Formats: sequence, C-alpha cells, structure tokens
Amino acid sequence: MSEHNEQADNPPGWTPPGQLTAEVTRREQRIACLAEALEARGMRLATAESCTGGLLAANLTDRPGSSQWFDCGFVTYSNQAKQRDLGVPAHLLAEAGAVSGEVVAAMADGAIRRVGSEYAVAISGVAGPGGGSEAKPVGTVWFAWAWCPPPAADGTRPDGAQTFIARYRFEGDRQAVREAAVDVALRGLCAHLGGHAWDEAAAGEWSPAHWPAAGLKL
Repeated sequence: MSEHNEQADNPPGWTPPGQLTAEVTRREQRIACLAEALEARGMRLATAESCTGGLLAANLTDRPGSSQWFDCGFVTYSNQAKQRDLGVPAHLLAEAGAVSGEVVAAMADGAIRRVGSEYAVAISGVAGPGGGSEAKPVGTVWFAWAWCPPPAADGTRPDGAQTFIARYRFEGDRQAVREAAVDVALRGLCAHLGGHAWDEAAAGEWSPAHWPAAGLKL
C-alpha cells in the first residue's frame, strides 16, 4: 500500500498550521514596531481598503491601545464608495479601473485629506476566484503608501502627500491573496518608518510576488 500523501488532500492555497503560526507571529511583530514608531512620533495612520475588505484595519486594531496611533479605516469596495468617501475622481476609475496605481494613489491621498493623518495605505486588487483579466489576472493587487511630511520650520505645510505605488501578483486562493496583501501593506509602512526609502528595490524585498510597475509620486 502506498504512503498516504496528506498534502494532496489539501485545497489550493492551503497553508500548513506551523507555517501559519509563524506568519501570524511575524505580522504581530511588524504591527508592534509600527505602533511604537507612530506613537513615539505622535503620528497617526489611516487605511483605505478595497479587496481586503477591512482585514488590514482589523489586524491593526487587534493590538491593545491602537487608538493612540490608528485613526480610521475606510472600506471602499465599490467604485461609488471610492468616489464618495475618498474623493477618487470618476475619470480615474473609468480610464484606469479600480485596480490600478492611479486609483490607489488617489485613495491614499483621499484618506489623508479626509482625516488629517500623517500616514495612509491603500489597497485594491483582484482577490478571486473570478474577476481577473489578461491585464489584471487574479492575484493582482495595487498598493499606495502615503506620507504627509511635518510642517517646515516656518510653519508651512507641504502641498500634498508623498505617495509610492507598487503592484504585486500573489498566488493562492482568495484568503491567501488578502492575507498576503495585509503583510505587504505592513512591510511598506514599517520600512518607511524605519528610515528606508520607498522605491522599486525596496518593494521587491517586501514580497517575491512584486510585479514591477511603480514610481514615487511627489
């Protein structure tokens, strides 16, 4: 009788329990570092989520005391919500589509403008199992990280936030894509708060699923 192959019985995107525990621990560590950095600087974070449906905000607020540095989370799943709640221009949605660098940049900028936070991260993608296309296959997720620099010595504030966009294509089922998106969003925030630049090279380090098509928009 042949040896039973346990892995063959598992569905696509299945993660072994031991690996899942390690991933959760790393996520908790990143959130702890993020919380400490924001709180030490007196800064606040807002999130703008589409395909992750509030999963990032839920993970952030799992940490006790998160109200000291987490401002709010927008879950703008429909195009109408992106326009109404974040001020995303209708022409961007029509021309580039909801899953695009242009739209996530507008989402992140809109979150900062709405709540006045120093940081924001926006996520929009195709989590699957349907909805993909040749140009935007299932697993495609766009991110935008935005930072509003503090006022200058004379009290003047910069005109708009600095925003970096990056695209990834994650493997696995719907939940795997959403979980991977949360981790990349956290890594981007931690990198900037840790003094590292937002650029293509850094984005490639946050996940091997990086699909280069990004740039720094000032």
